[in-house]
Amino acid sequence: MNDSTSSLKTGYLLTDDGIPMACDMGGKGQKLLLFIHGWTCRRKYWQAQLEGFKESWRVAAPDLPGHGDTSAGNRQNLNIRALAKDVKACAGAIASEQTVLIGHSMGGAVALETAIIMGERVRAVILVDTFVIDYGGLDNQTTHAIAAPFETDFAEAMAALIENTSTEATPEHLRKRLIKEMSRANPDLVLPLWRDLLGWSPSAAFKALTIPIHAINGALIPESARERCSPYLKETIIPGAGHFLHMENPGQFNLVLGQVLDRTG
Repeated sequence: MNDSTSSLKTGYLLTDDGIPMACDMGGKGQKLLLFIHGWTCRRKYWQAQLEGFKESWRVAAPDLPGHGDTSAGNRQNLNIRALAKDVKACAGAIASEQTVLIGHSMGGAVALETAIIMGERVRAVILVDTFVIDYGGLDNQTTHAIAAPFETDFAEAMAALIENTSTEATPEHLRKRLIKEMSRANPDLVLPLWRDLLGWSPSAAFKALTIPIHAINGALIPESARERCSPYLKETIIPGAGHFLHMENPGQFNLVLGQVLDRTG
């Protein structure tokens, strides 16, 4: 990547098993902001952040396997730890020695697992509304209740998920876009990942990592998740924001993200 220009480009970076991952990247400098999208989402959801930070950071946002413009290759199913290896490969291809991992929703789980395997090359992890579902605190009955509607009618359950994670701050055009795009995901690929995510716990990452972990949350994080996670991270709340806070009001979100980055050093 040429450090003399901040322009963004789309390229393809290979995973360890040879899957070409579509990735938007550009920016300046030696420090990398690596943005990781959520379940059934895509790299373009970070467009305002890539544009907003490209003048002072190197920036990148990949489509994870089975999402957006990246196929799942020959994989029979997707899981959080495999996606973490994909993100590590992405960071390695960009060849940055100082990386901040920023993950939205499921992307936060992937970011935490990536930080474990990348070691000293990660300087901080920023979780964006990751624990809107209390991962690590769900019993079997709750897990089944969350997963079952997607296995019965994927499109209907996806629409309900978007509605239930929206607030008055979520523009109607954004709700419609998210429902349309996220409902297009292949259930055969993403439902095993959904089940894996619902069974995932951050405990191992919280215990292993000594780098700063910061959460930027909206209005929907349950208190049970906040109580479990608060000993391991610092939190900034954007009052009234819905789950897709980085897309609802990109200017406000970028301001908060910039402040968090200043504090992480």
